[in-house]
Amino acid sequence: MPGTVLSRLERLHESIVRVIRGKAEIVDALVAALIARGHVLVEDVPGVGKTTLAQALARSLDLEFHRIQFTSDTLPSDIIGISVYRQASGDFQFMAGPLFANVVLADEINRAAPRTQSALLEAMSEHAVTVEKTRHPLPDPFLVVATQNPIESTGTYPLPESQLDRFLMRLSMGYPGRNEELELLRSGGTEPELEQLTPVLTAEEVRELQREVVAVHVSDALRLYLLEVVERTRVHEALSLGVSTRGCLAWQRCAQALALVRARPFVLPDDLQETAELVLAHRVLLADPTVGDGWERSRRERAVIRTILDSVPVPR
Repeated sequence: MPGTVLSRLERLHESIVRVIRGKAEIVDALVAALIARGHVLVEDVPGVGKTTLAQALARSLDLEFHRIQFTSDTLPSDIIGISVYRQASGDFQFMAGPLFANVVLADEINRAAPRTQSALLEAMSEHAVTVEKTRHPLPDPFLVVATQNPIESTGTYPLPESQLDRFLMRLSMGYPGRNEELELLRSGGTEPELEQLTPVLTAEEVRELQREVVAVHVSDALRLYLLEVVERTRVHEALSLGVSTRGCLAWQRCAQALALVRARPFVLPDDLQETAELVLAHRVLLADPTVGDGWERSRRERAVIRTILDSVPVPR
C-alpha cells in the first residue's frame, strides 16, 4: 500500500477530529463512506454535532460544499435545478440547484415530502439528474450526508425501506464524553476550530483513494462469513425483510474502505463486525408491527443485527 495513501487518510482524520472530539470511530466511518463512494444518514437528537460533522469533512476537503435545509414545501426543482428560457439565445439553459456539489448536507431529510426525498435519493443512486429529458452528471466525488431527528415525528415523512437502502451507512453520534464536553464548555463550542480548518485533500486525491478501496483484499472465508450473516437476516423470526444483495455488496465495500482507513491492504473480521450495524441495521424490516418509526425502531434493528453477529462463528 503506497505511503501517500496512508498519509492522506491520516491528514483527513486528524483534521476532522480537531472539531469532532472523542468520536474517532464515527470519523473513521464517515471517511470510509467517502472513499467507498457511499452516502451517509446521520440519525440522532438535535445538538450533538450532526451538522458539524458534515461541515468539518467539507472544510477538510478542497471540494464544493452545499447545505440544503429541507422543509415540507421543498420541491424537487429547489434541490436539482431548473431549465430557464433565455430570450437572447432563444433556448433553455439549465440552472443547477444546490445538489450540484461534491459534499451535500441534506439537513432534516425526513421533513421533505416523499416526492422531494425520491428526487434526492434517485440522484444519489444515479450520480446524475435528468431535467427536460437532458441528463446532467453530478460532480465527482459526490457524497450526501443526510440528517434526521428520530425523536420528533410531527410534520415528518419517514424514509421507506427502499430509499433507506440507498444509504451506505446509518450513523448515530451520541452525546460527547464528559472530558470532551468540558473542553467544549471551555472553548465556547466548535465554531472557532471549524473556522480554522483548511483543505488537506483535493478532489483528485479523493478519487485516487476511492480507486484504492477496490484493491483491498477480501478472503473467501470472510465472504462466506458475510453471506452467512446476511442469510440469517432473511430467516430471522424478528425480521420480515432481510438484507438485500445490494446490502451484501455495500457491507463488503464498507469493510474494504475501513481496512484502508486503518492502514491495511486486507479486510479482517473486525472490519466486518465494526461496520455490520452501520451498514445492515437500516436495511432490515422488523416483523413486530407495533414498533413505530424513530429511536426505538433503530435500537431494535441494531440489536437484531448484533444478535445475529454473535451467533455466527468468526473465521480464524
